[in-house]
Amino acid sequence: MKTKMLSWALMSILAVSFIGAALALPAYAARECETCHEKVTPQVVKDWKASKMYKLFSCDKCHGNAHMSADDVAKVKMPTPDTCKPCHAKQVEQFNNSKHALAWIAMEAMPKTAAQPGQIMGGMKGCGGCHRIGLEGGKCDSCHTRHKFSKAEAQRPEACATCHMGFDHPQWEMWNTSKHGMISQMEEKIPGGDPGRAPKCQTCHMQDGDHGVITSWGFLAVRLPLPEDPQWKADRISILQALNVLDDAGNPTARLEVVKAGKVARLTEEEWQGPRDKMVKVCTNCHSKAYAMENLERADQLIREADHLMAEAIRTVDGLYKDGILERPKDVPFSVDLLTFYEAPTKIEQTLYVMLLEHRMRTFQGAFHMNPDYMHWYGWAEMKKDLQEIKEEAGNMRRMYKK
Repeated sequence: MKTKMLSWALMSILAVSFIGAALALPAYAARECETCHEKVTPQVVKDWKASKMYKLFSCDKCHGNAHMSADDVAKVKMPTPDTCKPCHAKQVEQFNNSKHALAWIAMEAMPKTAAQPGQIMGGMKGCGGCHRIGLEGGKCDSCHTRHKFSKAEAQRPEACATCHMGFDHPQWEMWNTSKHGMISQMEEKIPGGDPGRAPKCQTCHMQDGDHGVITSWGFLAVRLPLPEDPQWKADRISILQALNVLDDAGNPTARLEVVKAGKVARLTEEEWQGPRDKMVKVCTNCHSKAYAMENLERADQLIREADHLMAEAIRTVDGLYKDGILERPKDVPFSVDLLTFYEAPTKIEQTLYVMLLEHRMRTFQGAFHMNPDYMHWYGWAEMKKDLQEIKEEAGNMRRMYKK
């Protein structure tokens, strides 16, 4: 009996020693990397030591072990969502179904992207700097910045600010100066305050930590099926044609497939209704369903009003093409192509693109983000100004053409 007990004790000691040695291996490997990187990139090591993963595995878990000196840096393996998947399978699956996962595709789908200097797109100093979240299967570190990979950091609204700000999608500024944003910030400064009292970006767009971020109206607030309202239907057709998703006759073009691939628009009622239902559920944590629906529907109607201004401007410019005053671009199904952005060849088309991508965007985004000033003065009022300038410029061009 004593012999058996002694055997079990020895086996236990050996097992513990073996496990301890095995567990010590990652720490030892990590220290090898740290010895060098504490000199070369000290803040990286500091962030890594502050992460929860530091105690679980070593650097080679994400970066491989082919890079062992300054001479073979090119051999470093860069992690992807698949690297994270063994521990975070649910989040990776959700991310893969999100608009974020398609961000790189959506950027490259724009017709003039390839015409820009590589430093602007692929160099991460311009569009690519944000759209990289969808590069090579996705970049988790766009939100969980390396090497700390903090969940708490990614839950802060500031985590969204770098990308969701500025010219065409200033959601950060809109939320930050909305009543929701103000309450959240004031509560943080009040002793014993509750910052969670008001919604932040993640509250509405990542309910319960869902990484499948997508909105009902999408980036450009265009969708199918077409509305029953005759005027809105005609206006939306004009916008879809100017996006070259529909041709002169209203038939789908090859670009529609690009739109589908990048989920730039919602193409079925179900695609639109699903995110809307989720948003209503969030709103009803604080407001009545009737109040939530009323505000969302008012924002929908603002899209209708903005579409009417936008369509009138498009038809004004399209008329110049039809009358031979502007030369129609080659290989374009519809005369106006709004997605050329700043590569638009004339002043009037430049104004038209800004009307769509800056001012129309601010009109509907300001409405959904509960920011009256952004909706009105930075959006609606500017659209009215754009339309007036386009009509005046078109008149001048017609008078010059007659001479």
